[in-house]
Amino acid sequence: MSKQVTIVGAGLVGSLLSIYLAKRGYKINIYERRADMRKITMSAGRSINLALSDRGWKGLEGVGIADEIKKIAIPMYGRFIHHKDSSTAYQPYGKDQQAIYSVSRAEINMRLMDLAEQQANVKIHFDKRCSNVNRNTGEVSFEDNNTHKTESVTSDLIFGSDGAFAASRLSMQLSTDRFEYNQHYIECGYKELNIPEGENNSFRMEKNALHIWPRGSFMMIALPNLEGNFTCTLFLPFEGEKSFSKLKTKEDVKKFFEEEFPDAVPLMPTYLEDFFHNPTSSLVTVKCWPWTFDNKIALIGDAAHAIVPFYGQGMNCGFEDCVVLNQLIDKHKEDWNKIMPEYQDLRKPDGDAIADLAVGNFIEMRDKTGDPKFLLQKKIEAKFSEKHPDKWIPLYSMVTYSPHIRYSYALKEGKHQQAIMDKIMAMPDIDKKWDSSEVEEKMLSYLKN
Repeated sequence: MSKQVTIVGAGLVGSLLSIYLAKRGYKINIYERRADMRKITMSAGRSINLALSDRGWKGLEGVGIADEIKKIAIPMYGRFIHHKDSSTAYQPYGKDQQAIYSVSRAEINMRLMDLAEQQANVKIHFDKRCSNVNRNTGEVSFEDNNTHKTESVTSDLIFGSDGAFAASRLSMQLSTDRFEYNQHYIECGYKELNIPEGENNSFRMEKNALHIWPRGSFMMIALPNLEGNFTCTLFLPFEGEKSFSKLKTKEDVKKFFEEEFPDAVPLMPTYLEDFFHNPTSSLVTVKCWPWTFDNKIALIGDAAHAIVPFYGQGMNCGFEDCVVLNQLIDKHKEDWNKIMPEYQDLRKPDGDAIADLAVGNFIEMRDKTGDPKFLLQKKIEAKFSEKHPDKWIPLYSMVTYSPHIRYSYALKEGKHQQAIMDKIMAMPDIDKKWDSSEVEEKMLSYLKN
């Protein structure tokens, strides 16, 4: 049985994967490009808060660490919509107190590193930049950030979990004939801002909700942190009438915020400083093929399938990779010649599907969450689903609360449901008879056909 494992990247997925493999007796060495974030002051500006949902919890439960992570997570039971006229609306996410959980990316990463290092057979090496993965010899080379010396390590299995711009993937790209690679940037960038805590670490907005300021071509969101503050993220086009390119001076930014987010401005005393201090970052989707090489090397997490953050599924999808891999190790009794091909065959369609769903959800959050027609559609779907749970699970619930449903199935089923809802929403006077038996019968007949 293969025992020595090299993992490139000590991010969320690399750290969790190391725990899964360590519990099976594998000896793991993780090499991380950055310094140990637990020992340095983190610079603000790039940490979109993450939303842990059922797929992610399943990944953590699989190695018995969910309770540890719950300590740093805040449940969000719905979307809190902030309109331009300062009125608000609340949309629950699911039913029966279903929630997604806000976690700080840095906090959960540090906690996962701690939990990984508690395994006797896991060692994390920091400040080691991957410079090459050699398919022929199974050697991975790392350059030390401080000494600039290069060392090479050989192991039985290699996992590239070093993020959207993975050096491990680039090595595979350069050494693999017909390697398919596609990256797509959306026209929006993001900038991190902050709503500080009130007196005695009190929350100055609803604590258990994801706050959204939807404005058509752009939006701002805010997720709660344990300290009482909110991490805000402004998603705005790089170019155009309302865009980062137009916000050059403090006066520009002040005017923009006071016009677009009047209820948020009084809560954000440092928004001008934050705006000019924090970087403007881009958002990329990465699709590639293959994910595995010679049944010894595999890409996992963002290295295989980086997605935009609008379904809150990037981390959850990466954790699900670990769950699937673990199930396949059981199924094939450690035979990696069978595990590797099946892992990529199962996960590639799901990685592609959640990438497409995430881009679609950006449009939904930005354009539609404030649209009365869209909200009416969601109300009709929720009522129908409650009456006929065996016939209709809303797309959001399939993705977020149904870890037994594959992303690829959810995407296909979601398109089918939307086609039905387009017909329902076109019915005359739908806003008056939305909860009538006529609408219910129509939906049942469309489902039969």
